Amino acid sequence: MKYKVPFRRRAITAIVASVFILGACGGQGSETADTTSPEQSLKIVSLSPTATEMLYAIGAGNQVVAVDNLSTFPAEVEPKVTKISAYEPSAEAILAYEPDVVLISNDMNKITEQLTSADPDIKVWTGAAAASLDDVYSQINELGALTGRVDNAKEVVSSMKARIDAAIPKSGWGIVYPVYYELDNTFYSVTSNTFVGSLLSELGMKSIADGAEEGNDYPQLNAEAIVKANPAIIFLADTKCCQQTAATVAARAGWSGIDAVVNQNVVELDDDIASRWGPRIVDLIEQFAKAYSSVMEKAAGK
Repeated sequence: MKYKVPFRRRAITAIVASVFILGACGGQGSETADTTSPEQSLKIVSLSPTATEMLYAIGAGNQVVAVDNLSTFPAEVEPKVTKISAYEPSAEAILAYEPDVVLISNDMNKITEQLTSADPDIKVWTGAAAASLDDVYSQINELGALTGRVDNAKEVVSSMKARIDAAIPKSGWGIVYPVYYELDNTFYSVTSNTFVGSLLSELGMKSIADGAEEGNDYPQLNAEAIVKANPAIIFLADTKCCQQTAATVAARAGWSGIDAVVNQNVVELDDDIASRWGPRIVDLIEQFAKAYSSVMEKAAGK
């Protein structure tokens, strides 16, 4: 099928290209006031729930014309949620919105080639899964440059850093506690080599999945191994997908004697927050820090 390229999109191609070049070089973009920034005319389709959250956090939600079926936060995005799947994206469905830029987290279905072949003027921005907080900050700043909201992006990043600093106790982390981070109720977990695992490590916790399976940072554990490891804290990142709670964990055969269960340190997380790397990653870090502090206080008899 041949798609007609709107003149408007051709006219602003140079703007988009300059932003992509700037992001690739690590620049911070122009300090031109956002209210006069030509980048604010860009129409965006987001196939990344994380990127969608970033756009709304920096005040660029009005530029979003459509999002994938999993981009359900914040609430304001609801009218723009479509049936487009980020895992099996349809170029035809995306092009129907006449976007200038399409945001993805990975090139599923070779969607980049499909889109640019149909319309060479479309630009595709890729925000791959973060490996560090610096990656998160970088993506927010890139989207700030892309949408003409450089200052807003800087403010979001600054606020995130301040909250993270506030979550960390001044005395640091004295004891390293073993933790079990549950991805689903078949006991898949994460090692310290993953993004989430590295956050746990930085906050004084060590995943019991470390070394479980050589070369696999998302190993499937078994109940016996988890009970034997006796984690001080259990984080449930499967409360939505698998309806797991502190109560269901306590009811598992043999789990009632695990320290995390005995001391009520089973933490129920929001699956979406736990699986994304947008601004709400700070919420996750604050939960991690609170859980660690809770173990410390109970150990001290407070």
